[in-house]
Amino acid sequence: MSTARETIGIGMVGHAFMGAVHSHAWRNVHRFFETPLIPRLAVLGGRDEGRAKAAAERFGWADVETDWRALITRDDVDLVDICTPGDSHAEIAIAALEAGKHVLCEKPLANTLAEAEAMAAAAAKASEHGVRSMVAFNYRRVPALAHARHLVESGALGEIRHVRSVYLQDWLSDPQSPMTWRLRKEKAGSGALGDLGAHIVDAAQFVTGERITGVSALTNTFVPERPDGDGGRGQVTVDDTALFLGRLSGGAVANFEVTRYALGRKNAMRLEVNGSKASLAFDFESMNELSWYDGTGRSTEAGFRRILVTEPEHPYVGVWWPPGHLLGYEHTFTNEVADLLTAIGEGTDPAPSFEDGLGVQRVLDAVERSAAEEARWTAVNSS
Repeated sequence: MSTARETIGIGMVGHAFMGAVHSHAWRNVHRFFETPLIPRLAVLGGRDEGRAKAAAERFGWADVETDWRALITRDDVDLVDICTPGDSHAEIAIAALEAGKHVLCEKPLANTLAEAEAMAAAAAKASEHGVRSMVAFNYRRVPALAHARHLVESGALGEIRHVRSVYLQDWLSDPQSPMTWRLRKEKAGSGALGDLGAHIVDAAQFVTGERITGVSALTNTFVPERPDGDGGRGQVTVDDTALFLGRLSGGAVANFEVTRYALGRKNAMRLEVNGSKASLAFDFESMNELSWYDGTGRSTEAGFRRILVTEPEHPYVGVWWPPGHLLGYEHTFTNEVADLLTAIGEGTDPAPSFEDGLGVQRVLDAVERSAAEEARWTAVNSS
């Protein structure tokens, strides 16, 4: 029989796409996971009161605030969940940590390296007082990718030699698609690089357990202006695509590609790791599967085989459905907040930490610097 569990008040800032999936996770996590804390959806923050109230009613939040500063000072808020554009991440997160609130922050951690460094420093200081923080790289919580990490950790792949990763979407392929905050550097920090590249950088480092130490990069903007919704044209000030080579701390080489212009690719986030004993491959559009090649067997029977990652022994799967019953995108966020609630309840620092988010930001910064110098080899700052 389950013992009584304490509640934790959640205050979430932002209620669009990420706000919807985060709300789903907070609302359902304790119904599947035996987390030490049960989230209470205390208050939803949004600048437009009418829209915020409509979202709160739809998603199950008890109250709304139109000023995030008021939200983080409320007594019924113990954890602040940041689902806003990147230009506000640093200010909200640092203020919340200094107010003694736990923080979950969407990726990428910040718009600039300096902001990410300040956030990581604030998180480290808050941790000394039992205040926890985590950056929301939800793909770490895909059971197949988590299982891939276990395979690498076990030594099943042998020496890691080569990593390939891409993240391809097509929602900007039409040059008449309107301007959005994601196309403005002052709001988003970067384009496909920060939006998509942050995910595959973190996934590669998470699965291999190694850091990217240097890069050679190219970026490009295909459509420099777009309809702004007011009858005029808005200037696109971010990249549309980024491609870069990298070297990992263990000596392996890697290549990465991100774009929002790959027609027919809706959310093709892919990772392949090639080792001296075996190779594995993951494609988010088939997110419940891994492809596995065992290079130690007889060549006459060699070939990639499909692993269906739905067994109760696989990461996260045991609390969900019977084998063969597939999980979806929304489950990654529920798995994510389950890990965060467990860490807070146990008094440990969750992963990925703000320091991990800073590590990703350092790679993104190196990519931008390399691309600005015609693909010059650029070291990733380690401190």
